Amino acid sequence: MFPKIIIKELGPINLEGGYLIDGFPSMGFSSVIATESMIHTSQFRLAGVIDSNIFPPISLIKNGKPNYPTRIFVNDELKVGAFLSHLALEEPLHREIARKMIRWAKTKKISLIVSSVSVKSDAGNEEVMAVGSTDEATNKINNAGIKNFENGTIPGIPGALLNEGSTTGQDVIVIVFHSDGTSPDFRSSAKLCNVMSQLIPGASCDIPALQKEAEKVEQVIKKDVEDAKHLKDSMYR
Repeated sequence: MFPKIIIKELGPINLEGGYLIDGFPSMGFSSVIATESMIHTSQFRLAGVIDSNIFPPISLIKNGKPNYPTRIFVNDELKVGAFLSHLALEEPLHREIARKMIRWAKTKKISLIVSSVSVKSDAGNEEVMAVGSTDEATNKINNAGIKNFENGTIPGIPGALLNEGSTTGQDVIVIVFHSDGTSPDFRSSAKLCNVMSQLIPGASCDIPALQKEAEKVEQVIKKDVEDAKHLKDSMYR
């Protein structure tokens, strides 16, 4: 049986014709850092939480307030939503999370889901590419002046989103960016943020603030992920 994944909306959400960002950790933390930067720069509000009985029961305390580790943020003016998670989910959950995201996007009549994945590369290879789930998504990549990712593999939630999007007709774009594996990888986070801004009209990132906070944010995310992992490990011994 698949684990039940629940989305709890905290109020009305209108994203018809808008965008959804996949901010789950994927092959590192650049995706989460870039999504966090966009949320803080573009004035998003907390609009919902994502929970499951298979998630570790953990609360992230921020400024003295409890938070679910996986949350939904929305910018009402830009019609942009973001699934932001400080949980590094195990592989068996990736497909189900992707399906839940696609179903939710269909319900909200979202036009485009934007995800991302990092590829380890040698120094000097910093080209950012993207791949779309549909012809329309590919046209959006071309119109943004981004090179198409022609051959290779996309793992995890981003790969599952592409597959689900291709069979349901949901436009999904996965940005493929290069990372040298260093910590913190500000350069890849900044590049990713800029490309996301090209695909999502009106969205932006505060790059100077991102550079200043990248190391701090990554340390916080890594600690949250490790705490959740240790708790889950102890639950199922």
